[in-house]
Amino acid sequence: MHNLPKHIETVKQLDDILTTPGDSLVAAMKRLSGDIMILGAGGKVGPTMTLLARRALQAAGLKKRVVAVDVMPKALESLANQGVETMTCDLMDPDAVAKLPAIENIVYMVGRKFGSTGSESLTWAINVMVPHNVARVFTRSRIAAFSTGCVYPVLDMKTCGATETLPPDPIGEYAQSCLGRERMFDYFSEQKGERVVHIRLNYAVELRYGVLFDVAERVWKGQPVDVTTGFANVIWQGDACSQVLQALELASSPATILNVTGPETFSIREAAMEFGRLMGKPATFTGEENGRGYLNNARKANQLFGNPSVPLGTVIEWIAHWVSKGGESLGKTTHFETQNGKY
Repeated sequence: MHNLPKHIETVKQLDDILTTPGDSLVAAMKRLSGDIMILGAGGKVGPTMTLLARRALQAAGLKKRVVAVDVMPKALESLANQGVETMTCDLMDPDAVAKLPAIENIVYMVGRKFGSTGSESLTWAINVMVPHNVARVFTRSRIAAFSTGCVYPVLDMKTCGATETLPPDPIGEYAQSCLGRERMFDYFSEQKGERVVHIRLNYAVELRYGVLFDVAERVWKGQPVDVTTGFANVIWQGDACSQVLQALELASSPATILNVTGPETFSIREAAMEFGRLMGKPATFTGEENGRGYLNNARKANQLFGNPSVPLGTVIEWIAHWVSKGGESLGKTTHFETQNGKY
């Protein structure tokens, strides 16, 4: 992305930056046949994904459908007000899923994480039963299915992160259910020739939520930052969505796997100290780094798509300004420090 601003002042400006397509995405849309449907479009990342897809198609000079689907009508209101084609569908209902349009490209974003502990059966239903319902119907589609780096084991910092060839070893029922989601798509990919790419994401960030927002908010409020999980990977949400849309071209049978995150592993402690410097606040800490965490190696994605257009340092500066001026929060803590799989 060219000409990045020094600061982002409004949600409107933020949304515009998040959904501005780069040249590589526009080129990919020209190569991609068929319309696009976003399942789970009303979540944190869904609106960015939907609007980015539409703007990329428009920039490519293509008149294709982008259909946003969610179970909650209210979650789709903003997209509908911007002229996006929306549909309400309870994806837990197999009959309702079967009535969705037969669209060639699917971005599957449905999932449940927070609040999983104590309501495990609902987590499994959303993360495994719903993927079955979708995969059973869209056997002729390309599917970019959101997953998570949490299906990998917690790794030592010295490992340089999990690559796509590392066998999964999920900790806790949330991560186990996410592997179950992958396996549902794997089954139909192997049995029916469904083309799938699993997107193992760690972690998308923007100014209103994410690992970096959590750290910045704690520094701003004078709260100690837990550094037990002392290292993390993140990627600007607009870049994550761009890579996912481009990854539709990678969908295959059997399914392929793609890690999506930034090119560097950063220190939570050092990020907190930088936020403190930028915001004029002292950073305080609790815990001690144990040298372990959910660490992804995104070399494959970076070779395919190049490095993210918004560098880590720029994201930190943007978030510091946003938090210090009282910018809005989505109120959704990431729990990035969790290593025991309980969310």
